[in-house]
Amino acid sequence: MDTPNWVQWHERYDEPGSALRHRLAVVRRRIAEAVDAMPAGPVTAISMCAGQGRDLLGVLADHPRRADVRARLVELDPDNAGIAQRTVRSLGLPDVQVVLGDASLSTAYAGYVPADLVLVCGVFGSLSDDDIRRAVRELPRLCVPGATVVWTRHRGDGDLTPTIREWFAGAGFTEVAFDTAGDLPFGVGTHRLTGPAPSYRPGMRLFDFGSASDGP
Repeated sequence: MDTPNWVQWHERYDEPGSALRHRLAVVRRRIAEAVDAMPAGPVTAISMCAGQGRDLLGVLADHPRRADVRARLVELDPDNAGIAQRTVRSLGLPDVQVVLGDASLSTAYAGYVPADLVLVCGVFGSLSDDDIRRAVRELPRLCVPGATVVWTRHRGDGDLTPTIREWFAGAGFTEVAFDTAGDLPFGVGTHRLTGPAPSYRPGMRLFDFGSASDGP
């Protein structure tokens, strides 16, 4: 199977009326609300398979608490990572780090976990059902108690999002919101960790990206 051109894939965010453009707007809104609700002081965030960082960076561009946020964006594609890094510099965000690396390994987040905000956007569509369940089960290890997780998944071909929401509940998360937009085929989940937060473990494989062929 040919490797997708992930830079071209991101261009769909710029298409007026596209599902990805609508999804991005919802994700940004939920990120902003999560940061707004956090106690005064530093906020630590991580983003898995961050791409060009359009979600978190789009919020931090003008958020009143942008200086509070310390973040690591992990992305394997060097072109997209480069775009994200240039955006970070242009926005003047010295505490936001873009790392070229494998987001499926817990070691990629060392020094930034447990985090207050965890973004798993554009990931689950490229994972098998078993890998999604594994990732959700391990997410508490990356979270502080009360952390917010924002995730996305398409709703086509046997919509798995109801099951994913059940998996989050089983992993100790309480649902804050689940957003869709009419007939557009996406779901955005926002969950808060209200159950136990097991200790972070480096060297864990959280999922195998590409274990499903649907795409983010």
